[in-house]
Amino acid sequence: MTLTEENRKYILNEFLEDIWGISDLEYQKRVWLRGEGPECDSIGETINRFFDTAEFLLPKYKEFHISKNQYQILKKFYKEFEAFSQHCYQNPLEFIDSQEWARVMDRAKEVLQAFDYKSEN
Repeated sequence: MTLTEENRKYILNEFLEDIWGISDLEYQKRVWLRGEGPECDSIGETINRFFDTAEFLLPKYKEFHISKNQYQILKKFYKEFEAFSQHCYQNPLEFIDSQEWARVMDRAKEVLQAFDYKSEN
């Protein structure tokens, strides 16, 4: 399957939007814990989307105009989030205030900074 430039931009933006959700505690409390919209999301959905997209995008990072530095920062975040997700947390109340989750959020913020990404939410 050949992707257009528009498709690549869309995929990368959606990927970064998921990382933004991982970085933003207020979003997590509002959407994951309280179920307030307009978004409909959960930690499980976020984990699935992130890893599905990462498995596709990271091996082809150059096609997505991701610099080597951005790629390295993404890989660092990927490893941190992967280690965290191995705990199979399904309820954010189990982890949202933990030091481990704080590290994951910090790594997510590093990714967003590397991409100069600002969420539209």
